[in-house]
Amino acid sequence: MESPQDWPTGRLLSTAARLVEHAWAERLETVGLTHAGLIALHLLGEGARSQSDLARSARVQLQTMARTVERLERHGHVTRQRDAADARRVLVARTPEGAALLEQAQRLESEALPPVSDPAALRALLLEVVRSASGGRFPAS
Repeated sequence: MESPQDWPTGRLLSTAARLVEHAWAERLETVGLTHAGLIALHLLGEGARSQSDLARSARVQLQTMARTVERLERHGHVTRQRDAADARRVLVARTPEGAALLEQAQRLESEALPPVSDPAALRALLLEVVRSASGGRFPAS
């Protein structure tokens, strides 16, 4: 069996991402949340938004976001209501239960990530990779 020491960097990165994503999904499942739901709850921290705006910000299809919001609403984590300024739009807002779930999920994050010697350096490097590989879609902040 080939050692990971001999793998190309791209294979190391994709394997690490998959392993962490699976561990993270398992932790989120314990509190009844999906990764997509986590992203939606996080994006709603700025206030009510339309589903299409949420989908654009999450970089997913509108249908995908609609299913995610529907599940969150069914569990009482978000509400949907018509926009008073434009009745064609439906605004999604996070409920207090959704905010509490988001906080709980954020605490679980440390369990999904394996310990590394320098977490800040890893985060900085990952941000650099994302910004560089995204072709400018994720501006530096």
